[in-house]
Amino acid sequence: MARKNGVRNSLICGLLTIATFIGIGLAVSAQEAPGSAEIDFDGFMELSGEVWEMREQRLLTLEDFNAMAAESNTIILDARSRYAFELGHIEGAVNLPFSDFTDEKLAEVIPNKDTRVLIYCNNNFTDDAEPIPLKRISLALNIPTFINLYGYGYENIYELGVLTETTNTDVNWVAGEIPL
Repeated sequence: MARKNGVRNSLICGLLTIATFIGIGLAVSAQEAPGSAEIDFDGFMELSGEVWEMREQRLLTLEDFNAMAAESNTIILDARSRYAFELGHIEGAVNLPFSDFTDEKLAEVIPNKDTRVLIYCNNNFTDDAEPIPLKRISLALNIPTFINLYGYGYENIYELGVLTETTNTDVNWVAGEIPL
Protein backbone atom coordinates (compact mmCIF):
# COMPACT_ATOMS: atom_id res chain seq x y z
CA MET A 1 0.00 0.00 0.00
CA ALA A 2 2.84 2.38 0.89
CA ARG A 3 4.49 1.63 -2.46
CA LYS A 4 1.22 2.35 -4.28
CA ASN A 5 0.88 5.75 -2.50
CA GLY A 6 4.52 6.57 -3.32
CA VAL A 7 3.98 5.87 -7.02
CA ARG A 8 0.77 7.90 -7.00
CA ASN A 9 2.50 10.82 -5.24
CA SER A 10 5.36 10.67 -7.75
CA LEU A 11 2.89 10.77 -10.64
CA ILE A 12 1.06 13.73 -9.09
CA CYS A 13 4.35 15.59 -8.58
CA GLY A 14 5.36 14.82 -12.15
CA LEU A 15 2.04 16.07 -13.54
CA LEU A 16 2.24 19.23 -11.44
CA THR A 17 5.77 19.86 -12.70
CA ILE A 18 4.68 19.42 -16.31
CA ALA A 19 1.67 21.68 -15.76
CA THR A 20 3.93 24.31 -14.19
CA PHE A 21 6.32 24.24 -17.16
CA ILE A 22 3.41 24.46 -19.60
CA GLY A 23 2.03 27.42 -17.63
CA ILE A 24 5.42 29.12 -17.62
CA GLY A 25 5.77 28.48 -21.34
CA LEU A 26 2.37 30.00 -22.03
CA ALA A 27 3.16 33.02 -19.85
CA VAL A 28 6.50 33.56 -21.61
CA SER A 29 4.86 33.20 -25.03
CA ALA A 30 2.21 35.72 -24.08
CA GLN A 31 4.86 38.17 -22.86
CA GLU A 32 7.05 37.75 -25.94
CA ALA A 33 4.31 38.59 -28.42
CA PRO A 34 4.95 42.36 -28.61
CA GLY A 35 8.37 43.80 -29.33
CA SER A 36 11.41 43.04 -31.42
CA ALA A 37 13.39 39.84 -31.24
CA GLU A 38 16.48 42.07 -31.32
CA ILE A 39 15.57 43.85 -28.06
CA ASP A 40 16.29 41.98 -24.84
CA PHE A 41 15.09 44.06 -21.89
CA ASP A 42 15.54 41.18 -19.45
CA GLY A 43 19.13 40.73 -20.66
CA PHE A 44 19.76 44.45 -20.24
CA MET A 45 18.40 44.34 -16.69
CA GLU A 46 20.57 41.33 -15.88
CA LEU A 47 23.63 43.10 -17.30
CA SER A 48 22.75 46.23 -15.32
CA GLY A 49 22.64 44.16 -12.14
CA GLU A 50 26.10 42.73 -12.86
CA VAL A 51 27.51 46.23 -13.39
CA TRP A 52 25.84 47.89 -10.40
CA GLU A 53 28.23 46.77 -7.66
CA MET A 54 31.33 47.07 -9.86
CA ARG A 55 30.40 50.63 -10.88
CA GLU A 56 30.05 51.69 -7.26
CA GLN A 57 33.72 50.71 -6.76
CA ARG A 58 34.84 52.60 -9.90
CA LEU A 59 33.68 56.16 -9.13
CA LEU A 60 36.68 58.49 -9.07
CA THR A 61 37.60 61.79 -7.52
CA LEU A 62 38.81 64.40 -10.00
CA GLU A 63 42.35 63.92 -8.68
CA ASP A 64 42.23 60.14 -9.27
CA PHE A 65 40.57 60.63 -12.68
CA ASN A 66 43.43 62.93 -13.77
CA ALA A 67 46.12 60.62 -12.36
CA MET A 68 44.69 57.64 -14.25
CA ALA A 69 44.25 59.71 -17.42
CA ALA A 70 47.99 60.42 -17.39
CA GLU A 71 48.89 56.72 -17.31
CA SER A 72 49.56 54.61 -20.38
CA ASN A 73 46.91 52.26 -21.75
CA THR A 74 44.17 54.68 -20.65
CA ILE A 75 41.70 56.72 -22.68
CA ILE A 76 39.06 59.24 -21.74
CA LEU A 77 35.90 58.42 -23.67
CA ASP A 78 33.37 61.16 -24.27
CA ALA A 79 30.10 59.53 -25.36
CA ARG A 80 28.22 62.79 -25.93
CA SER A 81 27.21 63.93 -29.40
CA ARG A 82 29.92 65.04 -31.83
CA TYR A 83 28.39 68.55 -31.70
CA ALA A 84 28.67 68.74 -27.89
CA PHE A 85 32.20 67.30 -28.00
CA GLU A 86 33.32 69.92 -30.52
CA LEU A 87 31.90 72.67 -28.31
CA GLY A 88 33.96 71.46 -25.37
CA HIS A 89 35.43 68.39 -23.69
CA ILE A 90 38.05 67.22 -21.23
CA GLU A 91 41.50 67.55 -22.75
CA GLY A 92 42.71 64.34 -24.38
CA ALA A 93 39.23 62.79 -24.63
CA VAL A 94 38.19 60.83 -27.69
CA ASN A 95 34.64 61.00 -28.91
CA LEU A 96 32.31 58.16 -29.82
CA PRO A 97 28.68 59.18 -29.39
CA PHE A 98 26.73 56.68 -27.32
CA SER A 99 24.22 56.19 -30.12
CA ASP A 100 27.08 54.98 -32.35
CA PHE A 101 28.25 52.17 -30.04
CA THR A 102 28.73 48.94 -32.00
CA ASP A 103 31.40 46.25 -31.75
CA GLU A 104 33.14 47.67 -34.81
CA LYS A 105 33.11 51.36 -33.84
CA LEU A 106 34.17 50.66 -30.28
CA ALA A 107 37.06 48.53 -31.58
CA GLU A 108 38.19 51.47 -33.77
CA VAL A 109 38.31 53.80 -30.75
CA ILE A 110 39.37 51.23 -28.13
CA PRO A 111 41.12 48.38 -29.97
CA ASN A 112 42.29 46.62 -26.80
CA LYS A 113 39.56 45.56 -24.38
CA ASP A 114 42.09 45.72 -21.54
CA THR A 115 42.52 49.47 -22.04
CA ARG A 116 41.43 51.50 -19.03
CA VAL A 117 38.43 53.61 -20.10
CA LEU A 118 37.56 56.77 -18.16
CA ILE A 119 34.11 58.24 -18.72
CA TYR A 120 32.27 61.42 -17.77
CA CYS A 121 29.05 63.14 -18.81
CA ASN A 122 27.09 66.37 -18.59
CA ASN A 123 25.92 65.57 -15.07
CA ASN A 124 29.47 65.78 -13.72
CA PHE A 125 29.37 69.54 -14.31
CA THR A 126 27.33 72.27 -12.62
CA ASP A 127 27.53 74.66 -15.59
CA ASP A 128 24.16 73.47 -17.01
CA ALA A 129 24.69 75.24 -20.35
CA GLU A 130 25.87 74.29 -23.83
CA PRO A 131 27.70 72.02 -24.35
CA ILE A 132 26.83 70.34 -21.04
CA PRO A 133 23.19 70.87 -20.13
CA LEU A 134 22.14 68.72 -17.18
CA LYS A 135 20.20 65.56 -17.93
CA ARG A 136 17.62 64.07 -15.62
CA ILE A 137 19.64 62.53 -12.81
CA SER A 138 18.37 58.98 -13.40
CA LEU A 139 19.11 59.30 -17.12
CA ALA A 140 22.65 60.64 -16.91
CA LEU A 141 24.76 59.32 -19.77
CA ASN A 142 27.40 57.81 -17.43
CA ILE A 143 25.01 55.00 -16.48
CA PRO A 144 24.15 53.59 -19.94
CA THR A 145 27.71 54.25 -21.15
CA PHE A 146 29.16 52.18 -18.30
CA ILE A 147 26.61 49.37 -18.81
CA ASN A 148 27.12 49.28 -22.58
CA LEU A 149 30.92 49.32 -22.42
CA TYR A 150 30.77 46.42 -19.99
CA GLY A 151 28.27 44.61 -22.21
CA TYR A 152 30.60 45.01 -25.19
CA GLY A 153 33.40 43.38 -23.20
CA TYR A 154 35.26 46.40 -21.82
CA GLU A 155 35.59 45.76 -18.09
CA ASN A 156 38.36 48.19 -17.15
CA ILE A 157 35.94 51.13 -16.86
CA TYR A 158 36.12 54.02 -14.41
CA GLU A 159 33.82 56.99 -14.06
CA LEU A 160 34.29 60.55 -12.89
CA GLY A 161 32.22 60.44 -9.72
CA VAL A 162 32.19 64.07 -8.65
CA LEU A 163 30.32 67.23 -9.40
CA THR A 164 32.44 70.18 -10.50
CA GLU A 165 32.45 72.93 -13.11
CA THR A 166 34.25 73.13 -16.44
CA THR A 167 36.06 76.27 -15.25
CA ASN A 168 37.83 74.27 -12.51
CA THR A 169 41.44 74.24 -13.76
CA ASP A 170 41.84 70.61 -12.65
CA VAL A 171 39.12 69.56 -15.13
CA ASN A 172 41.36 70.50 -18.08
CA TRP A 173 38.33 71.57 -20.14
CA VAL A 174 39.00 72.43 -23.76
CA ALA A 175 36.43 74.93 -25.06
CA GLY A 176 35.70 74.61 -28.74
CA GLU A 177 33.85 76.62 -31.30
CA ILE A 178 30.37 76.12 -32.63
CA PRO A 179 30.80 73.77 -35.59
CA LEU A 180 29.51 74.94 -38.96
